[in-house]
Amino acid sequence: MSRRVVTLAVGTILTASIAAIALVSLVWLPHPIDDTSGGRLVPPGTDGYLFGTDTLGRDLTTQFMIGARVAMLTGIGAVAIAAAIGIVVGIVAAFAQGWLDDTLAALLDILIAFPTLLLAMLIVAAQPATLWTAILAIGLAQSAIIARLTRILVRRILASDYVTAARTSGTGPLGIVVGHVLPNIWTTLAVSLALQFGLAVLAEASLSYLGLGAPPPNASWGRLLQEAQQTVLVAPMGAIVPGVLLIVLVIGVNLIADGLRDALDPTLPGARRKEVAR
Repeated sequence: MSRRVVTLAVGTILTASIAAIALVSLVWLPHPIDDTSGGRLVPPGTDGYLFGTDTLGRDLTTQFMIGARVAMLTGIGAVAIAAAIGIVVGIVAAFAQGWLDDTLAALLDILIAFPTLLLAMLIVAAQPATLWTAILAIGLAQSAIIARLTRILVRRILASDYVTAARTSGTGPLGIVVGHVLPNIWTTLAVSLALQFGLAVLAEASLSYLGLGAPPPNASWGRLLQEAQQTVLVAPMGAIVPGVLLIVLVIGVNLIADGLRDALDPTLPGARRKEVAR
């Protein structure tokens, strides 16, 4: 079994496990989200509380499951926004000429110079703190990265001989984008978007830790970590489990991205050997 297959398999298993928890949380939770009748800091395994309770008496298992839902929703939503905006802007910038090309390129470089978390914090600070605001802020911040990558890839495709031939034959910009550009850049973009998924999850957890993310009753892993730091010596599960779940999800999507890169990138040595064998 090749390393590529193992990487994809492990990444898929890790990510699917968190996705499964998120899906289950939509239809079933061990306890109501606002139930505080369990008692303060009940030890794990007591009275049906698998991981115990927090300082307010809420079931930690329920909080962790909701946190998985928030993490998956954040990753999917932010990546969708980043892809929708970034790909369009990148293609426009690649086709642009003169001052428009220079302006867009400079603007993208400036946005990328700011860390994603910092840009998201600036956007969230100007709006009420909600989960959707955090997702929108993270997606907008990541769109600059996708746009710059798209611009580089598209300009490389536009300089190829087959695109020149297509233009000579009368194919318009839309036909070139649909017929030549998108089929040749989607593999690289897929890898980049997978990486951005993990970064989006980390960014949301960081925003929630700082009090700028999803407010209660959305139990973000970042907010759970912030709440548990005061009682970590008394009730360590409140801090350990969210941290482990966050690590599992981020490692899982990064392994998927690594496996996709090995499988789809035609510039890798293994891919070239496979193409020659054909």
